[in-house]
Amino acid sequence: MNILFFSTWFPYPADNGSKLRVYQLLRSLARTHQVTLASFSFGEAAPDPKHLLDTCCERVEIVHRNPFERARATRASRFASLTPVVNQPVPEMAALTTQLAQETRFDRVIASTTGTAAYALMVQQTPRVLEEHNSPGRWAHERCLQPARPTTRIRRWLSWQKTRRYEATLYRQFALCTMVSEADRAATLSVLKDAATRVETVPNGVDCTYNRPGIAPVTPGSLVFNGSLTYDANYDAMQVFLSSVWPQLRQEIPSISLTITGSVADVDLTGLALDSGVSLSGFVEDVRPLVAGAAVCVAPIRQGGGTRLKILEAMALGTPVVATSKAAEGLNVNAGEHLLIGDTETEFASCVLRLLRDDELRGRLARNARQLVEETYEWSQIGARFAVLVDDCA
Repeated sequence: MNILFFSTWFPYPADNGSKLRVYQLLRSLARTHQVTLASFSFGEAAPDPKHLLDTCCERVEIVHRNPFERARATRASRFASLTPVVNQPVPEMAALTTQLAQETRFDRVIASTTGTAAYALMVQQTPRVLEEHNSPGRWAHERCLQPARPTTRIRRWLSWQKTRRYEATLYRQFALCTMVSEADRAATLSVLKDAATRVETVPNGVDCTYNRPGIAPVTPGSLVFNGSLTYDANYDAMQVFLSSVWPQLRQEIPSISLTITGSVADVDLTGLALDSGVSLSGFVEDVRPLVAGAAVCVAPIRQGGGTRLKILEAMALGTPVVATSKAAEGLNVNAGEHLLIGDTETEFASCVLRLLRDDELRGRLARNARQLVEETYEWSQIGARFAVLVDDCA
């Protein structure tokens, strides 16, 4: 089949969770289909499509534009309205979509996240798939439940209502919607009600061959947070961790260290309680040695949906994990068997200290977690299931 795949992020190099998911799904589709990628790219350097053309795509088209600019403007201008937010198409991508549809008869069209859904809707008489990374409505609802000033709570409630209406209208126009967790799937079904759209769970995964234990020596007393601070949920997690958990850890183990990976471009570092024990790696080509070399990977996530690639990667690399229940949501893990769970600042600190002081526990969790990802979360298995779902949708 000929497949047209829209992506909000140019997927290579796959240096964040969203890019990695898209890249792995493209590889899986390319095993049996011809894939055309139409992707946004926003950044200083223009991406090179050669790797994608060599490995998984028949054709790659790039629009150098930030697709979120118009969405932000739309949300701001329609704040007072109770109607859904409409993700207005970027003219350059809309023109490209029209051109591609005229040149090729596509058998399936896939939109990766709602950010590209508008372009998939432009391709007529073709089964459409929406491949979501989070449930936008569920995340908006969670924000409504967080403590805030009255005006902020009203704004969040309005945003949630708009998002639910938008989801209900949008998802009905797709033959298939895939979500990364059962919780996100349930949230999607709740807005679709009796619609004909099929909703399935396609979790995140990990390449267990590429991510393997023992690629770097472990530094005693070292922690890692393998998530970019440019993502709101990661920034929130580190803000709370550094202000409330980190001081407890430093008091017990003064020599403890923390490495935060990922780009910090345009990040407000003044909002983080950084000290001499915390280092920011910035963007690195290969994050594996930083994760594999840490004694513990921390995932103190409090918000957002989907499933956490950062946890799966740490497990594959043999680094034991301490997470919140929210961070581990959607993963088939058991506390005390595959990782430790701490949902308050005190509990989280206690779990980290326990792991740092118990080599036997660290080893047992690492072995169990590695076995779990090999059996359940290998990308090749997950991608194959996604490809079958795409084949079967109509």
